[in-house]
Amino acid sequence: MTAHICALATYLPAWGTAQARVAGPDEDAVTMAVAAGRAALAAAGRIEIQHVVLVTRDSALIEGGSAAMVLAGLDLPDGTRATEVLGGAPAVLDALTDARPGTLVIGADTAGPAGAGAAVIAAEGSAIRPLARLDRSLPVHVRDAYGRVFDYADARLVRERGVLAGLARLDLPGKPAAVAGLRGRDAASLTAGPGPALPTVGASSVLFALAGLLAGREGGPVLAVEQATLTAAALEPGATAVVADAPAPRPLPALRTSGDADIKISLPAYERAFDAKLRLAAGRCGSCGALSLPPRLLCLECGAQGTPELVPLPRDAVVYTTVTVHTPVPGLAVPYSLAVVELGDTGVRLLTHVTDTEPGTVQIGDRGMLLLRRVAIRSGVPDYGYAFAPTPATGATVAPAGTTGMTDTAGMTGTKGVAA
Repeated sequence: MTAHICALATYLPAWGTAQARVAGPDEDAVTMAVAAGRAALAAAGRIEIQHVVLVTRDSALIEGGSAAMVLAGLDLPDGTRATEVLGGAPAVLDALTDARPGTLVIGADTAGPAGAGAAVIAAEGSAIRPLARLDRSLPVHVRDAYGRVFDYADARLVRERGVLAGLARLDLPGKPAAVAGLRGRDAASLTAGPGPALPTVGASSVLFALAGLLAGREGGPVLAVEQATLTAAALEPGATAVVADAPAPRPLPALRTSGDADIKISLPAYERAFDAKLRLAAGRCGSCGALSLPPRLLCLECGAQGTPELVPLPRDAVVYTTVTVHTPVPGLAVPYSLAVVELGDTGVRLLTHVTDTEPGTVQIGDRGMLLLRRVAIRSGVPDYGYAFAPTPATGATVAPAGTTGMTDTAGMTGTKGVAA
């Protein structure tokens, strides 16, 4: 089966070094998957997504699943088929080659070098077809149900008995153009040329590899490795829009936490606010049209009662006022900045955390975007909302569709005023 990639996006957190990015304190696999996925969907244009596949080894919710959060963050209907796969680079390459048109494949990594990538499969675009697959067991690095990590720490064993022995059994027609899932020197020793530099080694590394090849209009075999499991596919460049969101890396600010117990979550309140929070939607009064965030059964403008219609809000925002908090509170690391931002030309204002920049650096009048972020973990449940990222913190470059190249839950109250 041959699949076609019409759009591909990669995302790197703002924190870390040029060699390895780290997830921010408000980022996880869900937020990074949404960041990459939204960029890929925007680059793809008018494509109806029927299936979302999220591959990661860092699931936000092992039980209960993260699919609803991902679909809401992507503004996709909650009836969209969503599949969560526990896996690394080979699992992503398998998902791509097996995908039908209308599929969004996402890989996200938070452990080790952090990053995410997403690809939209359509009827046309760069072709990718399976070549070979091999499943073997060589558990040199394992993580148990309690999160404990055990590492056999034998790089030579992985190289000789894992990768090289597996490659001999795959019997590929030539050296790969790119190898995902291995660190730079090990990957470079297996490729026909220099190969693209990859900032991650997990699930997202395949998508970074494909983006690097398509940026140079290169094709050929692509190899994905995880311990002794190997998958190979052939890439043929075509019309693919490639997006790279990679702001310049900065050191993660020093933060401190309170020793107090975390604030417990109210699941009834979580459920009632879920769609409005994660889809960034306001309620519109059926009588006067006033917007309220969160949606209200009683309109504060005209007094009409009834269930309001949910309408999406713009994500571009300007800072109305801001403050930086230094006093530790349960469940939140300090210092952090809060901002009241005005959304587009709606007149709606939202009280939100500031992200992707050092605390205290945002000023009144700064412009930026609202991004899905994990604001807290309460009772073991990741609680998501939108945070304001100033414009200088964004670094996406886009190649137009049809080309190939690189181109706290902030609690919400109020109406057309402040959503706090």
